[in-house]
Amino acid sequence: MSSSNNSNQPVVPGAREAMNKFKMEAANEVGVNLKQGYNGDLTSREAGSVGGQMVKKMIQAYENGMK
Repeated sequence: MSSSNNSNQPVVPGAREAMNKFKMEAANEVGVNLKQGYNGDLTSREAGSVGGQMVKKMIQAYENGMK
C-alpha cells in the first residue's frame, strides 16, 4: 500500500462538506445533538441512530430515483 493512498480523502471535491451537512441533517431528524468537530462523547445508541438514519435516507433517495 502506498503512503500517498489515503482512503480518508474524498475523490469528489466538496464531498466532505456535503457528507457533514448530510450527517448533521440526519442527526437533527433523530434528535441527536451533533456539533462541529469532535463528537466522541456520543453514546453508541446515538451514533448508531445517526448512521441508521443516513442509510435510510440514502435508500429512500435511491428508490425515488428508480421511479
